[in-house]
Amino acid sequence: MPDRQQIAHNVFFTLKDQSVEAKEAMVAECHKYLSGHPGVLYYAAGLLTPELERPVNDRAFDVALHVIFDSLESQNAYQVAERHLEFIAKNKEGWAQVRVFDSTVGGE
Repeated sequence: MPDRQQIAHNVFFTLKDQSVEAKEAMVAECHKYLSGHPGVLYYAAGLLTPELERPVNDRAFDVALHVIFDSLESQNAYQVAERHLEFIAKNKEGWAQVRVFDSTVGGE
């Protein structure tokens, strides 16, 4: 078990503009501003998968962001990082809703 807990930061964006172009543009913005931050162990951003419509699937989002940080300190630094803040300022007007789910994660 690592000495420091890893942090999973999962963000689900619902966009005001429901066009495919707007959704793909949001994914591109995630890649531009949110990837490659210090302490990131895993990064991914993508669209809702239309084929997955099981009763347990929460489908109230358009774009999903998944980031695993090596520590709480890295996640806290990301929250105030210039690129992260620029992403929010540039894109927030296009969001109808944002849901953030943070948790500690790690192997056995």
